Amino acid sequence: MEVVAIGTELLLGQVVNTNAAWLGEELAAAGMDANYQSVVGDNHDRMVLAMRTALARNDAVIVCGGLGPTQDDITREAIATVMNVALKRDKEVLERIRNRFRSASREMPRSNERQADVPEGASVIGQTIGTAPGLICPIGHKVLYAVPGVPAELKEMVSRAVIADLKARAASRGEQAAIVSRTLRTWGLSESALGEKVAGRVHELDRAGGNPTIAFLASGVEGIKIRVTAKGPTHKAATEIVEAEEEELRAVLGEVVFGIDDETMEHAAGKLLLENGLTLAVAESVTGGLVSSRLVNVPGASRWFRGGLVAYDSEVKYSLLGLAEGPVVTQSAALAMAAGVRDLLHSDIGLGITGVAGPQGQEGQAPGTVHIGLVGIPAKGSPGGSLGLERQGEVLTLRLPGDRQQVRQLAAISMVDLLRRRLLAIAAGNGG
Repeated sequence: MEVVAIGTELLLGQVVNTNAAWLGEELAAAGMDANYQSVVGDNHDRMVLAMRTALARNDAVIVCGGLGPTQDDITREAIATVMNVALKRDKEVLERIRNRFRSASREMPRSNERQADVPEGASVIGQTIGTAPGLICPIGHKVLYAVPGVPAELKEMVSRAVIADLKARAASRGEQAAIVSRTLRTWGLSESALGEKVAGRVHELDRAGGNPTIAFLASGVEGIKIRVTAKGPTHKAATEIVEAEEEELRAVLGEVVFGIDDETMEHAAGKLLLENGLTLAVAESVTGGLVSSRLVNVPGASRWFRGGLVAYDSEVKYSLLGLAEGPVVTQSAALAMAAGVRDLLHSDIGLGITGVAGPQGQEGQAPGTVHIGLVGIPAKGSPGGSLGLERQGEVLTLRLPGDRQQVRQLAAISMVDLLRRRLLAIAAGNGG
């Protein structure tokens, strides 16, 4: 399967090709392997070459765009050339287009008549949105689909007609299958380090035939994603393969994995707070409210998040959080901020963060220096004690890369990750 997107505007970057991403997900969900995606401008010869190339290496091709009424909409003409047939105006299609204009109390421009031109041997996918019909074009034992490039029209037509036709063709050849993907989200290891940790599993899967497959996706300040994709005769069978591989990877990676698919770091931490019946308060300096903003993005956060204080000016740290006057970019300041906001907002756990976002240093500390303080959970290696009344704390010091914004974002997710890992230690029953 290949998707060929038509449009010079896509090549120029004037329009983002969101159709390709949507089609990739839909085809995978339907059990179709999408092996290639390509983009070609509004040029007849290049479009013909792109379609012929796609058909040479695939059994099915979906062509998106170029079905409008204007002179640069030449997908129909290019398909006719590929099929080596003439275009024929379909009277029924033309009447449906006219009716769409009549229903809107508008007169149809003559240019819209071109949208009723159909390559001989092709069948029409009737339009329910817009004026452009789609096409199903058999070419030997292969098939080419043409659908509008307007996202709403494309999605409706593909969902209603193209996927159904593809499934019917696959079933007739005994090739129907399901593809399921799951993404494991990780934090704390680089892509290369993750690759080394799971190299054994990757080699083992390759030797066994490559089902499921494992792929890595760097996601910037949100960590590294590991996508597991499996193919099976049914959706249930493919899901079972994915779930089994997830267990294998979690056994190798441990707490580096914080969630799956759309689960964020703050979702993971919030779930653990809720399970333990604990509340949280945060005091932020260098992150300027980013941590609180992430936490309140979680539905139901009010059950465990008491609130946050952005103490950017040193005087606010002294007067509201009880810091002793003096340097504020220190480990002791981070710990005092955590304790201060915990007492101020009457929470079980307090987190405090201070640091230097840059570009200049501060108090002799280099840009990227960040101190994160946590109180309310026994520090690693400390004796147990009453969790809710625990006064001991710990501090994590980081040297973060990047510009001012990147340092702040990395600091925010690192702060929530520290909380998550300490809460996992409670679940493990060892407090450290």
